[in-house]
Amino acid sequence: MPANNSLFSSGLVVGKFSPLHRGHELLIQTARSECQRLLIISYSVPELPQCSRKRRAEWLNKRFPDIEAYVLDQAELDRLAKLLGIVAPTIPDNNAQDDDHRRFCGWVCQHLASCTIDVVFTSEDYGDGFAQVLTNYFRDFSPTAKQVTHRCVDKNRFDVPISGTQIRKNLYQYRDFLASEVYADLVKKVVLLGGESTGKTTLAQALAKALNTQWVSEYGRELWDAKQGKLEFDDMLHIANTQIEREDHFATEANGWLICDTSPLTTLLYSHAMFDRAAPELIDLACRQYDRVLLCAPDFEFIQDGTRRDDAFRQYQHDWYERELTKRQIPFSVLEGSLEERLITGLSTLSQ
Repeated sequence: MPANNSLFSSGLVVGKFSPLHRGHELLIQTARSECQRLLIISYSVPELPQCSRKRRAEWLNKRFPDIEAYVLDQAELDRLAKLLGIVAPTIPDNNAQDDDHRRFCGWVCQHLASCTIDVVFTSEDYGDGFAQVLTNYFRDFSPTAKQVTHRCVDKNRFDVPISGTQIRKNLYQYRDFLASEVYADLVKKVVLLGGESTGKTTLAQALAKALNTQWVSEYGRELWDAKQGKLEFDDMLHIANTQIEREDHFATEANGWLICDTSPLTTLLYSHAMFDRAAPELIDLACRQYDRVLLCAPDFEFIQDGTRRDDAFRQYQHDWYERELTKRQIPFSVLEGSLEERLITGLSTLSQ
């Protein structure tokens, strides 16, 4: 929170935050410490890969929940303007003239935040021109508006030597310049689905080794073993939540891809198969999205290890996954053949 002796009444930080990195955070932290009220404006037209408006809003909310942030795309801007009974402008393209962007930010301050600002924080030389355009914009509506000050922070990148372009080119190499929750969110997740005895775990380990990354084991199987197969209805939601917690943990250590040996969709299948019902929370968790879905075909010889049902149930599982993924309009690839063949097909799928 800003100190009582803040240097400025109201300040502004603008950025794509694609992704939000430590340099951005230094800028925001500095601005927060010097302003009684701080606005953040973030937009990108077009949006950059893996940095949707929704994701950027979530990152800012997690890292700076106390700051007033306007994370915009055209749909969100139109929605906010409609609530206020005003007409929204078109968000400038990333390649638009600098002054178009500056006047747009002035519009957001005036019409969405209902304020003018005293200072704009940047890490660039262009901040002086930005401050002057904002000054002129505000004075067009209020001749007594203050001169907007430019506060430049770490222009030479001594404190945080990084840029969003560098990170987008090699996420894993520059992961230390990202907060753990931001990095984990950017790691791509592949989930392996399939019936019992279709080689999912073995393939998950092989994929992780080939990609020099982490894999997430199946918690439901571990709990099944620990309780000697006597699972209860409430265990289903616990299994799904724990599986997600594991994914979030291992994603902070993953190299580009995280290999997930099951998902809450599997838990939903077992909840219906074992109890003929599912908790509403589990149904919601089963909608969790993954970047790739690999479905292991039941073309291995079925091996009974004492905990599995039978080959007929395995086929039922495979058919259920195909129906459910199709109904949910989730693209998936079916892996067939030997482990080596599945590994080759899986790696090829991830490279696309």
